[in-house]
Amino acid sequence: MLLQVSDVTKSYGVTPVISHITMQVLERERIGLVGVNGAGKSTLLKIIAGELSMDSGTIHRARDTKIGYLAQNSGLQSDRTILAEMRAVFSHLLEAEEELRELEHQIADPALHQDAKRYEDTLERYARRSDWFREQGGYEMNTKINSVLHGMGFGTFALDTPIHTLSGGQKTRLALARILLQSPDLLMLDEPTNYLDIETLTWLEGYLRGYAGAILVVSHDRYFLDALANTIIEIERNSAKRYTGNYSRYMELKEAEYETQLKHYEKQQDEIARTEQFIQKNIVRASTTKRAQSRRKLLDKMDVMDKPLGDLKKAHFSFEIERMTGKDVLDVRDLSVQFTGQDKPLFHNVSFQLQRGETAALIGPNGIGKSTLLKALVGQNQPAGGTIRWGANVKIGYYDQEQTGLNPNHTILEEVWGAYPGMEEARIRTVLGSFLFSGEDVLKKISTLSGGEKARVSLAKLMLNKANVLILDEPTNHLDLYSKEVLESALLDYDGTLLFISHDRYFLNKMAERMIELSPGGAEHFLGNYDDMLEKKQEIEEARQEALAKQAASSSGKAASAVSSPVAQSYEAEKQAKREERGRQRKLEQLELDIAKLEADTEQLEEQLSDPAIYNDYIRLQEIQELISAKKAALADAYSVWEELMA
Repeated sequence: MLLQVSDVTKSYGVTPVISHITMQVLERERIGLVGVNGAGKSTLLKIIAGELSMDSGTIHRARDTKIGYLAQNSGLQSDRTILAEMRAVFSHLLEAEEELRELEHQIADPALHQDAKRYEDTLERYARRSDWFREQGGYEMNTKINSVLHGMGFGTFALDTPIHTLSGGQKTRLALARILLQSPDLLMLDEPTNYLDIETLTWLEGYLRGYAGAILVVSHDRYFLDALANTIIEIERNSAKRYTGNYSRYMELKEAEYETQLKHYEKQQDEIARTEQFIQKNIVRASTTKRAQSRRKLLDKMDVMDKPLGDLKKAHFSFEIERMTGKDVLDVRDLSVQFTGQDKPLFHNVSFQLQRGETAALIGPNGIGKSTLLKALVGQNQPAGGTIRWGANVKIGYYDQEQTGLNPNHTILEEVWGAYPGMEEARIRTVLGSFLFSGEDVLKKISTLSGGEKARVSLAKLMLNKANVLILDEPTNHLDLYSKEVLESALLDYDGTLLFISHDRYFLNKMAERMIELSPGGAEHFLGNYDDMLEKKQEIEEARQEALAKQAASSSGKAASAVSSPVAQSYEAEKQAKREERGRQRKLEQLELDIAKLEADTEQLEEQLSDPAIYNDYIRLQEIQELISAKKAALADAYSVWEELMA
């Protein structure tokens, strides 16, 4: 067992946040910590990490357990470059490497050979430090840094980029990359999937599944929790409960548990009612009074069950429309967007259509321009080229993930009432109550609200708009798992047309009927949801590989005639581009094998330096030193080529 949390309690003033929390973390366990926003999940992580004091309780760590904690949206603040910051994680290895280089220099000095005792001591010191360096992963250090940076979306970044020039999201991703490189025994992550696109999320899941230590993660990403967690700890009503399995299994167990408890409670209530009825009928009869008194004693001794509390109060709302649109809702043709000062557009040649009642998801990597495209659709950005044509009777409702439409100086009531001044205050308060803002809550300033609370205010305004077309940019960001389910239900019942951006793969699977994948050169369309798209892509790739194999077997004469038409020429150009990409991938794979071999050869040569038969042979020693230098030079060249291919 790595960690034992016993009876931990924390309050802010008179308000309890967590109460008598008891839980444990086992070696290599993957725990998902779930609960509504404000349940105390982040508070518990901060207490375990030692960043926050507790009112009572104890936390016991196994000896020498190293804990790493990454807070929610905690961007990396540093004056270093990307590479320097990542290498700083291995400062102990860098110091050891420097010491090894100095020892190698001493060993190669003929003057040292004159003093046999000093020479032998130096070789022994070198052997010890070399063994330690190898055991601590010194020879894999650079490969690990490059792998993690590439996985976290920094593969195309210049490694000498100063960190202070990065965006907030990039700094958050870099902070996550750094803690992964630190490899603590217990890795604690608070909402690590924020600011990650789907490709990076998929890489992170694979990396964490193979992680050597234990993981305790707070996440509202159900797909992520299903892929990673083998234990769920739910914090609800200030206390914790443990469930074995992933998130979907936890939901099944919790529902079954509630139904069982409710049945037992109802059965006991029926028994109590029957007993009380018997007592009332028989207590006054002389012949049965003793039996009634006996039943009353049994009833008094009965351990009466509390009624199961069930789910916490959830937001409840629906999206209604005032009137239907025409059949053709949106027609986008050859759209391109380019920012001032840029040499080339973010994207171009983007075309798609929306029909009444359709639900389409817009996906693509971070920075491709998805949010920019939505802003162009609602008139907040001017496209560089192409056309946007809306159909008849269209009324747009737009949800901005940055919540820029909220006035930080307003109260919640002022913000919503100001958007709909014709409504009565009682109606506005009723709507806000549906979004869990009741009583004095509606007088809170927007500037003091959490991300989840701001999201609920924006959704309340959107609901009152009664738009027949909803354009949503990351609507599930900041929402807890329960609020996401309510939003899904509301959108599934929506009679209008829906276009949305999301990196929440569970949400994509549940909502999307069509996927529009954005790229710099256009948009690719897939019928179905996210999993359907992955399956279709796999089929396309398999068909492409099969076609390439057949083409390779065909005669050169047929190949020559096929190139004669413009369509064939375009096909050949695309095929050539794909061949070049496959060639690049093969070179990368070969280069990574070469790098691994060079590192292993270098390690083997450095081990030979501690062999008495070698270090007593000055000529052989010099030869090995020269070989080591040559291998390291080749390694530096290989890394240089690797970085060029990754660019």
